[in-house]
Amino acid sequence: MKTISNPSESKWKKLAERPMIKQRKLMDTVEKMFYDIHRKGDKAVLAYSRKFDFATQETLAVGPEIIDQSAEQIPERLKQAMALAAKNIETFHRAQQEEIKKVETAPGVVCWREARPIERVGIYIPGGTAPLFSTVLMLAIPARIAGCSEIVLCTPPDEEGNIHPAILHAAQMTGVTRVFAVGGIQAIGAMTFGTESIPKVDKIFGPGNQYVMAAKRSAQFYGVAIDMPAGPSEVLVIADHTCNPAFVAADLLSQAEHGPDSQVILLSNSKQVIKQVNREIDLQLPNLPRQEVAAKALKNSKAILFRELDECVAFSNFYAPEHLILATENPVLVSRAVVNAGSVFLGNWSCESAGDYASGTNHTLPTSGYARAYSGVSLDSFVKKITFQQLSEEGIIRIGNAIEIMAETEQLYAHKNAVTLRLGAVTAGHLTAINPETDTEAAQLNEEL
Repeated sequence: MKTISNPSESKWKKLAERPMIKQRKLMDTVEKMFYDIHRKGDKAVLAYSRKFDFATQETLAVGPEIIDQSAEQIPERLKQAMALAAKNIETFHRAQQEEIKKVETAPGVVCWREARPIERVGIYIPGGTAPLFSTVLMLAIPARIAGCSEIVLCTPPDEEGNIHPAILHAAQMTGVTRVFAVGGIQAIGAMTFGTESIPKVDKIFGPGNQYVMAAKRSAQFYGVAIDMPAGPSEVLVIADHTCNPAFVAADLLSQAEHGPDSQVILLSNSKQVIKQVNREIDLQLPNLPRQEVAAKALKNSKAILFRELDECVAFSNFYAPEHLILATENPVLVSRAVVNAGSVFLGNWSCESAGDYASGTNHTLPTSGYARAYSGVSLDSFVKKITFQQLSEEGIIRIGNAIEIMAETEQLYAHKNAVTLRLGAVTAGHLTAINPETDTEAAQLNEEL
């Protein structure tokens, strides 16, 4: 990795840039494919799938018999590992369920909020050389906990038309309702518009390359929500003299192997640490099966030397990484200054891989600097929060006059009238029914009117 020493703040913007394909080219490709899919449905989706993935593909839906066979095609030890991860993911996300809390904001005015599931969600799972079956667990488990009635999964077939059995097994064990063998822009387009085979969904989740992410952004213009804007995977490590350089190098390489457009950043207040980590990268890289991919990603990556750890944290907040590892002497103390990050890993033993697979936190996280404003996927991502309010006669009396004044000032007289009529009805009812000798509180309310 290229090393930069003590850059001034004026250079931070350039240093924080991610490798990107030209957006105009991306969006032109997406819009052309979306137009075809909208008009031609399955015919267009299959044509693109044959072009990019499986040349002789005839159908999109994956039959239940193929899904049922998936458990027999993966090792028992993998099934056990997936079960352990699923348990931890479920435990963490179930803890995010909220109790309904009713709040009386004024006497007779009660407000509360309730969660309702998004009815139909779409999950995109990258396939290819790195079939991300773990993402099925990360997305389908909270969707099921939230109560989503339909969970649609799209994932690309390989050149022989197969889907990795671990993806299918994960789909089966987590309650995915329908699986389709389609990937890329065409999968996002199909879930955006709906086709003869693939249903239109309300919200699309999942990672992907820059083409997939561009397609997800376009889906929003057609009324389909997405989990978050994002791009290629990334990690930023802040390391001081207490770090284990071999661990740091391994963490950097674990993200670099995701794809050639991934980016890894090392920040340190020690020149020696940077040298040791670079040496470890050189030792570990040749042993990786995906070394060519990781090597390309390292060309987009850099190590930056700062004088103080505070400067490292300041740059990290400016960069807003998807994953942030604090390999420092007191990571909890350092973490208090973190304001922009998708997920944070504290100390030498907290590898980013733990969050990717089995600690329980969700690994679908904002990238490309979006951690400044977005959170990672959680149970909340699969529900809508609906507010409720209930006013009694006393409630409309307590706040009615304020509503009238505010509505009149905004010249919204129908709003005012909706309150005025009610206040009049309450007043008339109380004037005929109140006995001041026995109902002093009600008499006082009428007197206030």
